[in-house]
Amino acid sequence: MPLWLGDFRLSGTATPSPLNLYELRRSCSSCSLAELCLPMGLAISDIQRLEQLIAPRGPVNEGDHLFRIGDPLRVLYAVRGGFFKSYMVEANGREQVLGFHLPGELIGLDAIWPEKHQCNAVALNTASVCELPYGQLTDLGRQVPGLQHSMLRLLSKELAISHALAGDFSAEERVAGFLVSLSSRMKARGHSESNLLLAMSRRDIANYLRLATETVSRVFSRFEENGLVSVDRREVTLLDLDKLGEMGSCFADIS
Repeated sequence: MPLWLGDFRLSGTATPSPLNLYELRRSCSSCSLAELCLPMGLAISDIQRLEQLIAPRGPVNEGDHLFRIGDPLRVLYAVRGGFFKSYMVEANGREQVLGFHLPGELIGLDAIWPEKHQCNAVALNTASVCELPYGQLTDLGRQVPGLQHSMLRLLSKELAISHALAGDFSAEERVAGFLVSLSSRMKARGHSESNLLLAMSRRDIANYLRLATETVSRVFSRFEENGLVSVDRREVTLLDLDKLGEMGSCFADIS
């Protein structure tokens, strides 16, 4: 059965179950996502200092916002479970999707320079997060070089993704790159790299890739005809990852 991208239990079932807050109160050192959202190479003593700052929060219901444009920067969020979308609304009222965020990834980096959020972050399904107070986090970063380095790497990655999306790539390259990137991120979490159940809509995917919704649907159809994927609504099976990887190389180094 395909894995639900954003199921906080990450158990392989496509149906989220109610979130038990007490089950979330595990320390970073025993959390299965720690190696994803914490800096690599931190000493045990540094992890213990960091986890004293972190406050689990959940459930975050589908459609609930972590923050909105203009909200002051107070905390960064590490996704503990579920799936989030960051977006902004343009002057003409149109929504622009900026990214999708999986367990083990940080949300809120957009606010670091202006000290207020430049986008909105909304849950796409039942989710949970860990809150990291930014002021205390930066104080700790001055004492723990690995933490500061990790934050800079994450900011650099967001810039690289923005540059890739702004590149002159075909619709096929963009959709293939998106699928390969998502596959790689799920593999890093110990799950199938081929069987995906997308939490986001085709419209959101198209918006994120700067394409029309109809174009994304046509690309999925062509990929099916060419034996690259199998699609059943939001269930997507990647049948030829190598070929998709060649087509989507624009995202290969930033997944």
